[in-house]
Amino acid sequence: MGWSCLQRQSSKPGTTVLFSEDQDWLEPVTLSAATPAYFRGFTLIALKEGKEGDKEDDHAGTFQIIDEEETQFMSNCPVAVTESTPRRRTRIQVFWTAPPTGTGCVILKASIVQKRIIYFQDEGSLTKKICEQDSASEGVTDKPILDCCACGTAKYRLTFYGNWSEKTHPKDFPRRTNHWSAIIGSSHSKNYILWEYGGYASEGVKQVAELGSPVKMEEEIRQQSDEVLTVIKAKAQWPAWQPLNVRAAPSAEFSVDRHRHLMSFLTMLGPSPDWNVGLSAEDLCTKDCGWVQKVIQDLIPWDAGTDSGVTYESPNKPTVPQEKIRPLTSLDHPQSPFYDPEGGSIKLVARVVIERIARKGEQCNIVPDNIDDIVADLAPEEKEEDDTPETCIYSNWSPWSACSSSTCEKGKRMRQRMLKAQLDLSVPCPDTQDFQPCMGPGCSDEDGSTCMMSDWITWSPCSVSCGMGTRSRERYVKQFPEDGSMCKVPTEETEKCIVNEECSPSSCLVTEWGEWDECSASCGMGMKRRHRMIKMTPADGSMCKAETTEAEKCMMPECHTIPCLLSSWSEWSDCSVTCGKGMRTRQRMLKSAAELGDCNEELEQVEKCMLPECPIDCELTEWSQWSECNTSCGKGHMIRTRMITVEPQFGGTACPETVQRTKCRVRKCLRGPGMEKRRWKEAREKRRSEQAKKTIDSEQYPVCRLKPWTAWTECSTLCGGGIQERYMIVKKRSKTTQFTSCKDKKELRACNVHPC
Repeated sequence: MGWSCLQRQSSKPGTTVLFSEDQDWLEPVTLSAATPAYFRGFTLIALKEGKEGDKEDDHAGTFQIIDEEETQFMSNCPVAVTESTPRRRTRIQVFWTAPPTGTGCVILKASIVQKRIIYFQDEGSLTKKICEQDSASEGVTDKPILDCCACGTAKYRLTFYGNWSEKTHPKDFPRRTNHWSAIIGSSHSKNYILWEYGGYASEGVKQVAELGSPVKMEEEIRQQSDEVLTVIKAKAQWPAWQPLNVRAAPSAEFSVDRHRHLMSFLTMLGPSPDWNVGLSAEDLCTKDCGWVQKVIQDLIPWDAGTDSGVTYESPNKPTVPQEKIRPLTSLDHPQSPFYDPEGGSIKLVARVVIERIARKGEQCNIVPDNIDDIVADLAPEEKEEDDTPETCIYSNWSPWSACSSSTCEKGKRMRQRMLKAQLDLSVPCPDTQDFQPCMGPGCSDEDGSTCMMSDWITWSPCSVSCGMGTRSRERYVKQFPEDGSMCKVPTEETEKCIVNEECSPSSCLVTEWGEWDECSASCGMGMKRRHRMIKMTPADGSMCKAETTEAEKCMMPECHTIPCLLSSWSEWSDCSVTCGKGMRTRQRMLKSAAELGDCNEELEQVEKCMLPECPIDCELTEWSQWSECNTSCGKGHMIRTRMITVEPQFGGTACPETVQRTKCRVRKCLRGPGMEKRRWKEAREKRRSEQAKKTIDSEQYPVCRLKPWTAWTECSTLCGGGIQERYMIVKKRSKTTQFTSCKDKKELRACNVHPC
């Protein structure tokens, strides 16, 4: 059957959906529809050549989701990618990692859903065959650059979104010096290539990749003036990542024409040996002689092949001989910040969005992509060049203040920004305040008149109920000029409208779309919806499939912040403890009004504090069991002990006694005839003998003096019976050698006699 987890349908000849791929290690795979077609759903799968997909081993490589709002893996076929939500779309993109070398050719296939009908092609634009490259050409772009047949010119805006941060790439992330260098590039012809995948870096590319300097590369670009239409330049980013409500993403505008329809740019990931990101020879001309409306490309870091360092801050080590430009991989070196022992893909570090903002001159392809595109082409907005030096790092401009005039007389309004860093003190930074002339609400200064106009009234119904018609809206003059002149401001607008495109018995009759609801966000990206009603069901009795609700993204003015007005720091609080290590805090207050914008400055700081060490009390073990009685009969004693586990420090409680003694009585001793009398006599003689001996010693050895007994030593064992010792040391000896009995004394006693 084939494609076991996908449903095969008959193919539709001449489908407008195109499939594209780039031959790299990490393949970007794109499904796109040629204007004005679109698709609601899709399925994407990769198979080994000659395989039908019935077995798990038939599939080749792995897909990687880029945008979870657009794409997801199929629940009943995890190797395939499909849409997250069915809706109109003209383009989707995922990444595909190629299988190991030796797999052979791979067939990438897609199916699409247009107007609830599934179309599938086994050949043509919905099927692509990819085969392994020779090692000599590995990494080199082999995508042919076609001649462009478009007419007129197109203007684009490039916006660079860095996603390289400590959160996304935590390994060895350089906290202090992380940045993106100034962006440098151009729109150019196919006769000039700034840099290319798998090629060698020029001196200009080398200086961008190693030093972040665009000077040499800009010089190289301007030397090719006949092949270049616009030099693309955008500011550096210090640090590499900040929220968009704190700092806008860097952007630049450029133009293309039929002969110079390619776009290339580079920026350095710093600090690094020679790592960079960018696009090479991105073609903005379409096959149907039009201009691409939007390109969204996620970027991985590339090695320029000029420095052999392996970490962010490796010392300078030129690569000799120079190597080709190649993508960094997760298996380059164990010390690399992108290293993954399992060989997974490198996390993306940036995204670039290239959006068409205007077309000029007579166009070959006059079909607009949407209403916004028509407006952009009719009235392209010229953006003033920003001449702020790259060495001056500012916050975003605050919103414009209210006009100083509440009437139709001329007034002023102001905005301000904060200078956050001046990287080169020799280069002056422009003012942090900006003024602009203005008038009160409702006043127009387009033609010098002072008419006060009302808001536009809602659009009228479309002039037809089926097909294309017209509709109009009006506004009125609220106040005429004081000098009696006529108002020259238009009071009526007319535009085309389409209702019920398919006027047939099987089509629904619906009302015109209502006005869009307000955007769900007050600033930045949000969603808006509009509604319509069914006026009449199909005449043939079939189900009405017309959509009655439509939603799309809406972009409100950028979320700005203004410089914070803060009080001075308070004194540090007392330490949270009375001894040892603790914490202390200090605060400051927000002085600017909260409604003027979010303030991201910290309002409280916490630090460690150290006071004198806390007293440590003595700690002991529990008492041991009482020892056996030291006599076998009559009166005696027994002892118990405990050990010191923590010695007292810093004035802590001293240790109590560690040995206790108590009396014991076992049994009466047996007495024989005259035994008590003999004992008394022996004891008396012993006392007399000892007393006589002491008298003799004191007479014979008058110079032998002893120190008091020392303390008992620790017991030699913890249980089972041990020994303690104490000593009496001679304090003064005779100078003669005849008194040999003047010696140190030692006593022994039992201890810890309880069983173990």
